[in-house]
Amino acid sequence: MTEDEQAALDETARKLFSGPIAFLKSAPQLKFLPDPTVSEVAFAGRSNVGKSSLLNRLANRNGLARTSNTPGRTQELNFFDVGEPLRFRLVDMPGYGFAKAPPEVVKQWRRLINDFLRGRAVLKRALVLVDSRHGLKDIDREVMKMLDEAAVNYHLVLTKADKIKASELAAVEERTAAEARAHSAAHPEIVVTSSETGLGIDRLRRAVIEAAL
Repeated sequence: MTEDEQAALDETARKLFSGPIAFLKSAPQLKFLPDPTVSEVAFAGRSNVGKSSLLNRLANRNGLARTSNTPGRTQELNFFDVGEPLRFRLVDMPGYGFAKAPPEVVKQWRRLINDFLRGRAVLKRALVLVDSRHGLKDIDREVMKMLDEAAVNYHLVLTKADKIKASELAAVEERTAAEARAHSAAHPEIVVTSSETGLGIDRLRRAVIEAAL
């Protein structure tokens, strides 16, 4: 990509994420999904990885996605319309890996996500959020495998980068990139972000726009 093309992409992202973005609906089951009329980009991540905070920062809104200190609160697919007229949708997927959930809830989550990933033709990319302080966990690898098998391209996104030392962050990024190279659907670039400082938000917006438009 040339500098001019990148600048144009950044400007498109700036305008779209500064414009209308609205909650559309929640879908606890596939039958409640919105009609697949536009491209979608989904956000996935362990509970308390900072997904809602990052979504809010990405969209320049404080209350777009609900934040909670209670792991596993979001157990539905939440859809947000971007642009007026509508250009694409963001999908907030239920957080995974919460320890206190009953087995049936975990099974329901797995079924919903697996069916969504495999059957959603308009899903252009997933963003898998990983806490910088902990790196990839087995539950993240399980989701990565699901995405590989569903042939859904995904970016690994390190969150909360402001919470650890620069040297530790660099090591986590290197390890994460090494694992990404072993997965068929993973993008080779790791996006390092902080919803607190704004680190990496422009790059994340560009990744969304690249996939969606």
